[in-house]
Amino acid sequence: MTAVSEPILRVARSPELPAVLDFWRTAAENDSRPPDTRAAIEALHAHDQGALILAVDEGRIVGTIIAGWDGWRCHLYRLAVAPDRRRAGVGGRLIAAAEERFRSLGGTRVDAVVLDANERAHAIWSAYGYRRQGEWSRWVKPLS
Repeated sequence: MTAVSEPILRVARSPELPAVLDFWRTAAENDSRPPDTRAAIEALHAHDQGALILAVDEGRIVGTIIAGWDGWRCHLYRLAVAPDRRRAGVGGRLIAAAEERFRSLGGTRVDAVVLDANERAHAIWSAYGYRRQGEWSRWVKPLS
């Protein structure tokens, strides 16, 4: 068996944003959501350059997480790991990096946006101490 190197975790750089979109098309859960766009990811990056954290191995993106901080609450989105790198600790390292970012910003509570039907993702969130909050529901409205 070939040894797999440990990816480097760092914030995304502006020229990498199109590659992140490509990565999400194959590695992220894309059901029940509007498509990601270059304009949207560029707006995220312009607003908060530290929010999009990548796991990179030899120049290849193998994981992502968006650690959104609005000055009040901490929100996690788009945890995605390359299919060939799942169950190797990449997702857990991304979650830990996002939590550390929030602590450094003064955050006190974090929520993760996870689709109910994405049962494959439930295990990692549970393993890292996240619990479904039954008394709240997320309400959404597309702005089209």
